Amino acid sequence: MGAGKKPKGSGPFEALRALKDKLSAEEEKAPPKKKPAYVPPKPAAPPQPDDEALLFHRLLSGVKPLDRSHGRVPKDRGERSDSGPKGVAPLARERTLAERAAERGPAADRAEAEAVQARLRELVEGGERFEMADDGRRIEGRRLDLPLDALRRLRRGLMPIDARLDLHGMRVQEARTELDHFLRTMRARGERCLLVVHGKGEHSPQGMGVLRGEMGAWLSQGPSSQHVAAFVTAREVDGGEGAVYVLLRR
Repeated sequence: MGAGKKPKGSGPFEALRALKDKLSAEEEKAPPKKKPAYVPPKPAAPPQPDDEALLFHRLLSGVKPLDRSHGRVPKDRGERSDSGPKGVAPLARERTLAERAAERGPAADRAEAEAVQARLRELVEGGERFEMADDGRRIEGRRLDLPLDALRRLRRGLMPIDARLDLHGMRVQEARTELDHFLRTMRARGERCLLVVHGKGEHSPQGMGVLRGEMGAWLSQGPSSQHVAAFVTAREVDGGEGAVYVLLRR
């Protein structure tokens, strides 16, 4: 063996290699390890009433009940009540009104304006849209949509009388109730021309019947007027100034 050469199998790594080979040989000779059997976990025990009460108490700790002394709770900040900070509720209401106005659009505004104008015209023209004449002896009235020819025929007694009502001896409220019922019933039956006898009032203190003075107002205003197309003092043969012909609406 020459000088400066180390013998085979010597050196610092040869000892480690020999130890590794020894451990490998022992592992091959050892029997295989068995895997532990699977053991299912035990089910958790159901909560007891005391545990549930404790859990519920912990969940609600720190929660405060709502103050309902000022009405319902607003859904959002835009629905604050007047009791909130100054300036919040008025601004929220102004925004809401502006949004609603924007949603309605010009068509809705025009329809509303036309409805208001129609109502004003109706009030100016006389409530139920009747024109009347009363000279102290004779009265007559006509709904504005009724042709004048129909009023002339009624005035001349050219329409056959379908039913009669006599209000003699009745008090004012009783007579008004009877008149309203009579007109409503006759119109429902399809009748057209009626004769209502109210009396001349010759024996009244002022020489004028109370019912006669109320008849024009009843037939042109209030509940009874919705059934009436026209009315006029009757001819002498049918009672003259103590009665009126009443033409019902179709």
